Amino acid sequence: MSGRLKDIQSMAKMLKQGATLTELSCPVCVSPLFGLKNKQLWCVKCEKRVVLMKAGGQSRQNSNPMLLSNLESTLLKKIEEINMKMSEASDPDQLHKLGVTLSGLLENLEKTRAQRKMGNMGS
Repeated sequence: MSGRLKDIQSMAKMLKQGATLTELSCPVCVSPLFGLKNKQLWCVKCEKRVVLMKAGGQSRQNSNPMLLSNLESTLLKKIEEINMKMSEASDPDQLHKLGVTLSGLLENLEKTRAQRKMGNMGS
């Protein structure tokens, strides 16, 4: 059976089981997302729960583990860069700016890790 036919059959099965077809599409494969009875979003093609993020980083639904992992890696690299700059800086204004930036990066890292943890709990 072709992959496309299998996906269509799986989608039909989801609808028969009470899932609803949403207007949203998967951020990974662009397949339509289904709303489950427990209010989660599901991608039939990826066979995974999907988390959508609102502006400001608050969870709207479920998320892409790969995206969150990449984001966490990027944040950690930027934190290392800021740390290096802080250790070399002596100007109080520059230290203040670096501190504010570091604080924002750490806050975003905490949110990203919390979101990943939420995603892992539902998998």
